[in-house]
Amino acid sequence: MSLRTRVVGACWLIFWVLMATVELQDYVRGGGREYWKPVLWQCSSAIVITILLLIQRRVMKRYDRFLSRPARWFALQIVWLPLYWIIFTPSAFAIRHGVYALLGEQYTHLGWAEVMVYEAIKLSLYYLIFVVVLFGVLSYDALQAEKEQAELVNRTLREMQLHRLTQQIQPHFLFNTLNTISQIMHVDVQRADAILVQLADVLRSTLAFGDLHETTLAEELRFVRAYANLMCERFAGRVEISWQIDTAVETCKIPVMSLQPLLENIFKHTVEQRRQKTRITIGAQRDGEFLLLRLDDDIGQLLQKPEGKGIGVKNLRTRLQTLYGERASLTLIQLQPAGVRAEMRLPCVC
Repeated sequence: MSLRTRVVGACWLIFWVLMATVELQDYVRGGGREYWKPVLWQCSSAIVITILLLIQRRVMKRYDRFLSRPARWFALQIVWLPLYWIIFTPSAFAIRHGVYALLGEQYTHLGWAEVMVYEAIKLSLYYLIFVVVLFGVLSYDALQAEKEQAELVNRTLREMQLHRLTQQIQPHFLFNTLNTISQIMHVDVQRADAILVQLADVLRSTLAFGDLHETTLAEELRFVRAYANLMCERFAGRVEISWQIDTAVETCKIPVMSLQPLLENIFKHTVEQRRQKTRITIGAQRDGEFLLLRLDDDIGQLLQKPEGKGIGVKNLRTRLQTLYGERASLTLIQLQPAGVRAEMRLPCVC
């Protein structure tokens, strides 16, 4: 049980103790001597209202997303008030009648019409006070949650930024690229020069991202294409890349350097391990309110790329969870008869 729940529960208990105390004082001033009666009246009310509120809260919790739209949230809560009018008085008075009967007495009260009207008016006042207090508590919790989430995002993304600069463009990648340039520079100067330009473009893009947490798909693709060109030069004749990009989604925001680790996985676990040509398809399209990104290869086996084992994939999942929560996902899928698909689904925000 959370601290907030315990505090709210304690305040609720204190409220009903105070109500019972006031009822008891009024009863004694009126000459009453059977002290259990006013306590029973308030306890019966407390039991029924507590049950109704717990049921309401369980049902209406899903609508907490409307806290940012108070008019809508309050309207949804007020809808329940007639239900309280109908259920509360018969239920509470039934408890009182039952207890009185067990003690050999009879519970008397005004006519049902008068009782229903009186209790409805009193209950409406208490209910409105409760709803206002509940709104305040939930709004405060939502504000605190947003602050904590923002702090978590900033802290995690700062760590990820350092990791991107030190790990995502790993030393072995630079070494292999420079080694490729060294091998061909004496036989094909133009090709070596082109590779150097592409390498510079990759490193420039990495630095250009700077403190950004997100970038447009178009900018991410520019970086990934430069990276892909470098890797194709390294594995000349062993890889073929097809780009299936819907230009309408190029303005959508995605985490910076989120496609590169997925493409790097294909080169590391598939292209590098085999001599036959690997065909890679990189696609981007809209799926309702989501952006769907896919990287497929036609040879790989999922067992060679266990989910969550690679640093790049693991950190990408952490970034997606931090930025988008449950609205984003990254899945590795085994294709038939061979090949692996990395599928990333993100909210499509332009």
